[in-house]
This record gives sequence, structure tokens and C-alpha cells, in this order.
Amino acid sequence: MHALQPPEPERAAEVRRLFGEETRSARPDLVTLCLLVGAAADATLDEAGMDAAQIELDRLAGQVPFAPGGPRSWAATLADHLGGRHGFHGCGADYQHLESSLLHEVLRRRRGLPILLSVVWMEVARRAGGPVYGVALPGHFVVGFGPPDDQVLADPFDGGRVLTGGDAELLVAGATGAPLDPSMLAPADPLDVVERILNNIRAWAAARPERSDVALWAVELSLSLPSHPARLRYERARLLVQRGDFLGGAAEFDAYAEVVSAVDPDAAERLRGQAGAARARLN
Repeated sequence: MHALQPPEPERAAEVRRLFGEETRSARPDLVTLCLLVGAAADATLDEAGMDAAQIELDRLAGQVPFAPGGPRSWAATLADHLGGRHGFHGCGADYQHLESSLLHEVLRRRRGLPILLSVVWMEVARRAGGPVYGVALPGHFVVGFGPPDDQVLADPFDGGRVLTGGDAELLVAGATGAPLDPSMLAPADPLDVVERILNNIRAWAAARPERSDVALWAVELSLSLPSHPARLRYERARLLVQRGDFLGGAAEFDAYAEVVSAVDPDAAERLRGQAGAARARLN
């Protein structure tokens, strides 16, 4: 497995620009956004590589043997096709690898986190005409087929295994300790899916301080989303200082201080202090 390295600054800026433009389009394309996340992570993923990933999804969709009938037939067909024939699945070790959060690598390795495997299921089924959507259960992303009154859930991480109502309740209880709420079964918005993918990447990098480069680009892409927590500005400032960009970090601390000053003057003052401390490290 090759060590992934982000692209050079000029290409990284271009990726961020394209990502931001796609998030603001009338109908953001989930695959395009996922591939741009991959391009931010992997300097080797160029336009040709992104096209190849789209072609692979088309190829997999073209191999779906027939147009199944109801939701359960679609779920069973995709499980046999992607989980069985092509071997897409996940295991606990996949959580240790950044590649598991990058669509082009998931297509290559046939392994990934639940949410990326779900993207593969969703896109292959959608291109084959299936009634499919993502379902963002707490702690474990799955896919749904069919309307709410005839919904069938499948778990791509487990090769596409069809879930019973009890299975979904157990997944939610294991993640939150709370019961399954019907609102959790609603189709996930593409931007919410991408936000969750970036959150996973930031969590991966947070456990690996030596990969602050990954944390930084993941935060910067998250800031490009139309809706994001203001506190990401603080996270970016801290990462810039950690990586030796003291002036950039100080400017970001000051900017975030302006955001919070109206609601929490004390916090704003502390942020300005951090900005001053960052600038002092240049002396």
C-alpha cells in the first residue's frame, strides 16, 4: 500500500475550488465530491484517474444482470453482484487506513468504511435504475431501497446483507445507547454524506498527530461546505500553527475571534491571545 501524499499547493487550491463550486451547485454530485476528497488526499489522482473511477462505476452498473422488481429484489441483487461477485466489503482493520475513506481507493481495493461502500452501492444501483439512497444511521451508514412504507435496508460493510428492523435497532443502540428513531431512516443528503466522510477523515488524522497535513486539508474542505460549524475556523488556526504557519494561524485566530466576540467576549479575548502567541513564535 503506497503512502498517500497530498498534491502540491497549486493543485490543492484547484481541488478546493472545484469542491466548493460543486457543493454550491443546484444538485451537488456525490461521486464528484468524493473523488475531489480523494484528489485532496492523493497527489496521484488526476483528471484521468477521476474519469476512470466514474467509468468503473458505470461498468459495475452495466453488469447488474437485470432490473429487479421490488426493493428486496434490488437489495438482494446488489448484495450478490457487489458483495458476492466483486467482493466489496469491510472489516475492523479498514478503520485504520485513510484509503478506506477515499472512493477511488475503495473501488480499487474493494474495501472501505461503511459510508464509502454505501456510496458504491448507491451509485451502482442508481445508474442501473434502482430506488436507492443513503441512510445515515448513527455510527454506521447503510443504504435503503424503496419508499418509506416498503423500505429495505442493506449493509454494504457486511457485503450487502439485508437488515431486519431488529438489526437496525441494534446498530443504533450500539452506537448511541438510544432507540431507533424513524427520522434516522430518511434519505441522506449528498452534502451531509460528504460532511460525514470528512468528519471520519478528521477523526483518523486526530489520532495520528504526524498526519496534520491530512487534518488540514480535511478541515479546509469542510469549511467549503455551505453549512459548517464555526469552530472549524479554530481547528484550522490550531493546525496552521502546529504546522509552522504562525502568521496564517494568527490571522485565523483573529478572524474567529471576530466571529465569537458578539456572543462570548471572554472567548474572543483568549483567541486574540492565541493569535499574539502565534506571532511571537516568529521572533
